[in-house]
Amino acid sequence: MRLLRLILIVFLASCSAEPGATQPGSTLGPADRQALLRTAEAHAHDMPVPTPAATTRPLAAVTGRTITYGKVGGVPVSGYLVRPQKARGRLPGLIVIHEWWGLNDNVRDEAGRLAAEGYVVLAVDLYGGRLATEPPAAMKLAQELTANPGPAEDNLRAAYTYLDKVEKAPRIGTLGWCLGGRWSLRAALILPEQVDATVIYYGTLKAEEAELARLRMPILGLFGSKDRVVPAATVSAFQATMQRLGKDVDIHMYEGAEHAFANPSGTAYEPQAAGDAWRLTTAFLKEHLTR
Repeated sequence: MRLLRLILIVFLASCSAEPGATQPGSTLGPADRQALLRTAEAHAHDMPVPTPAATTRPLAAVTGRTITYGKVGGVPVSGYLVRPQKARGRLPGLIVIHEWWGLNDNVRDEAGRLAAEGYVVLAVDLYGGRLATEPPAAMKLAQELTANPGPAEDNLRAAYTYLDKVEKAPRIGTLGWCLGGRWSLRAALILPEQVDATVIYYGTLKAEEAELARLRMPILGLFGSKDRVVPAATVSAFQATMQRLGKDVDIHMYEGAEHAFANPSGTAYEPQAAGDAWRLTTAFLKEHLTR
């Protein structure tokens, strides 16, 4: 493990030094660097194979297509829009944010499974069409995104605007896994008055009161007790801060579960924890987005 960590530290440094890896003025602070290192360690021997989260048959037939939902820096951004095939009229919206592998077919399939529950789902692409099939490539993409978050924030704003103005979604939530879980919380922080519900699957968290005080929506957090990326102590600190601020937060810690236990892609899937997390997720979204 020490050797792996040393390799990852060297890799992070080399990525930061590559021309074009980050934009002028971008930064990668100590907390972000540590989060990336822990993520890379957890996924060191992983691969983006489909899990039951992606391969479970949807509750109903869905129809999906790739769309352009806005522009960031003058460049069009595309994602996957999916809805129940027989749905009519306006549906609540859900912004789905991919894992560190990118917007692959597994995430699209899981977006369809969520859409079958009665939502118009927009699976965004924070990597600009790039995908990773091996951990080092995923690490590089995640590092670039973390060091230069501005375009991704604009991407999420564009996704919200599309669901709001084009799809006319009466209520809109966010959901993501791992890197996407972190960005699900970030979407809530940059759109605190607009987002109606947020689901965080083991994304790295913030505990600063000044930031979390802005949140207005209910939040569901799903974590594993053996997660090396988001330690239980970090989750407890987040929960305590949210409760102290009087926020609507519901945290579930799955005993014995590791990081990525419910991912659409990967080799860490844990059926019992993932199944219960799905049950809680669908109930939470129904309560807060369909009322």
